[in-house]
Amino acid sequence: MNKKMKFPLKTLLRNANEKIFTGLSISLALSGCMAGPDFKAPLAPVQPKTESTGTYSYTAPPVVERTEATDGKAGVAQKLIVAQDIPAQWWTVFHSPELDALIRSALTQSPDLASAQAALRQAKENYTAASGNTLYPNVSASLGVQRELASAVSTNIPGGELFTLYNASINISYTLDVFGGNRRELESMLATVDYQRFQVEATYLTLTSNLVTAVIKEASLRAQVQATNEIIDFQSKQMDVIEKQFAVGAIPKASVLAQRTLLAQTRASLPGLEKALQQTRNQLSVIAGRLPSDAGLPEFNLDSLQLPQELPVSLPSALVRQRPDVRANEALLHSASAQVGVATANQFPQFNLTGSYGGASPTSNGLTQQEWSFWSLGAGVVQPLFNAGALSAKKRASIAAYDQADAQYRSTVLMAFQNVADSLQALEQDAKTLKEQVAVETAARQTLDLLSQQFKLGAVNSLALLDAKRSYQSARIGLVQAQASRYADTAALFQALGGGWWNRPELKDISIKSE
Repeated sequence: MNKKMKFPLKTLLRNANEKIFTGLSISLALSGCMAGPDFKAPLAPVQPKTESTGTYSYTAPPVVERTEATDGKAGVAQKLIVAQDIPAQWWTVFHSPELDALIRSALTQSPDLASAQAALRQAKENYTAASGNTLYPNVSASLGVQRELASAVSTNIPGGELFTLYNASINISYTLDVFGGNRRELESMLATVDYQRFQVEATYLTLTSNLVTAVIKEASLRAQVQATNEIIDFQSKQMDVIEKQFAVGAIPKASVLAQRTLLAQTRASLPGLEKALQQTRNQLSVIAGRLPSDAGLPEFNLDSLQLPQELPVSLPSALVRQRPDVRANEALLHSASAQVGVATANQFPQFNLTGSYGGASPTSNGLTQQEWSFWSLGAGVVQPLFNAGALSAKKRASIAAYDQADAQYRSTVLMAFQNVADSLQALEQDAKTLKEQVAVETAARQTLDLLSQQFKLGAVNSLALLDAKRSYQSARIGLVQAQASRYADTAALFQALGGGWWNRPELKDISIKSE
């Protein structure tokens, strides 16, 4: 570059700043008001207090504060602790190292969670890009050269004139956000970021809850398969005894056929349970982000899980801040509210500023010479005059979209309260069911043992023994299912209350307090 240039590129930029940004800074001060409503988070539903305790309840009448107890690990009494916070790793209350390891592994391998996280990153980058284009002037630099032959007519030179033109310029454009339409658009996009953030938390909660539920289902099916096999062994031994008695003429053939039928029915029920167990393990593998053929998946049993004796119950006023699906719908409501402002602002004039500074010269060295420089500063306004009611219709449509988002938000809140109420009532009834099922299984087992001894002595016939076997088989399977229900509904309560995601260290900046 020529060292004798009077106006280097630094001077070019400085002059551009002085001439153009001075006008922009004045106009930026004008953009103060914002069209449309200012969003406020909806208040939590008002819950009536119960007369007996003076506290708020999710159900009418309120559930008991302590469930009934019975024998066995799954029979412990559970106490509801009101306003107790929920741990971030809520599944650890079952005290299963295998379950904890499986969930931690799934959180790093789940494609569903990875997809939600990618959508969040996309929303953040879209917001960042829109912020740059909206809040700040668009500045571009251009540098060009063109070779041109001017005609003899225009130059009065025979054969025309061949010349080269160099040009360089800085161009600036900016749309004044006088009525806040651009800022409302950014507000809507930021609400979309919040929506995707809570979608990540909803996916996180769904993933962990589905894993715990699948583990409990597997443990239940495994226990049912084990119980069925034990019953088949018992019935097979009884079959041997009955056949020997038939061989000596002590009982009729009808008794033998009835026993064979019962044994065949019991054996026929086993493949269905084993099929369900295998499919549940396949499902568990996929939820955890693994192939069904993965041999590293641990096996789970009900005995390896511990039922928590204390259960947190959030205050109803805190539930709407804890449930990620509610927060996600609130973000959609916020976005819809901002879009009302965008549609409103579009009905007002739009102000634009443009500016440029540069130079053009037949030589490259002349680009920075003052005599070849140029600059311009312009302003424009566009006011909609007639659009056949299109802008008014768009505003009405945005208001309707807000009303729709509001209805969806309220529906989600109602569903959240129903989930908690269902879980609390299920826990109370599960405890009662298990207590009765333990009594049924105990009575059926004692009856079967007694009738088995009496049958050997000839005191009862084979039909009575057959009925006792059927009763015990049903009672044994029912007991396993009742035990599994207590574990599953305990997990459902943690899911219904939001799962404690706000207690993860990386999310401490997200408030769950009522606003």
